[in-house]
Amino acid sequence: MPGIPREVIEHNLRIYPDATPVRQKPRKQSVERQNFIREEVRKLLHAGFIEEVHHPEWLANPVVVPKANGKLRMCIDYTSLNKACPRDPYPLPRIDQIVDSTSGCDLLSFLDAYSGFHQIQMSREDRKHTAFVTVDGLYCYIVMPYGLRNALPTFVRAMNKTFCNLIRDIVEVYVDDIVVKTKVGSTLVEDLSLVFDGCAPRARS
Repeated sequence: MPGIPREVIEHNLRIYPDATPVRQKPRKQSVERQNFIREEVRKLLHAGFIEEVHHPEWLANPVVVPKANGKLRMCIDYTSLNKACPRDPYPLPRIDQIVDSTSGCDLLSFLDAYSGFHQIQMSREDRKHTAFVTVDGLYCYIVMPYGLRNALPTFVRAMNKTFCNLIRDIVEVYVDDIVVKTKVGSTLVEDLSLVFDGCAPRARS
């Protein structure tokens, strides 16, 4: 996946200058979880989302957590790193306003941004700080991983930039959930085309 161009947005950690780097010690994992982590790392490498890293100053552990559907997910424990980063106060959309804005529409189309966080690149100078340890070696993220402080504000900012000419007209966005608002059913295809093409809204007769 090509992802979002770096000139549009990238994720910066902005670590406090006086922060002391923390290298977490490798945690004990069951054989089953080691195998799961190994497979997830293989997938991430194949997708170009991570790369091997040498001599990182910050180092975190992967953790395996269950998802709502019962499947497992590999996350990285960035607790130490997050404490060293200031919070980004960029606001999240208000769900109540999004719901109110859909009133009176003939049709609503619901879209989901696939692997959304991984479409945003890490800044080159901050990649090495996302390092994590496995039984097979050390890796860091090329793209923005889940679990980083301010990853959510960065993603919301990216979505607002992407749909800046469409939001509040025919699109509403809450994080990676996108609602296309079709006020008149006959314009459904046009509305969806505008969203997928990233075009500005055209005047309608």
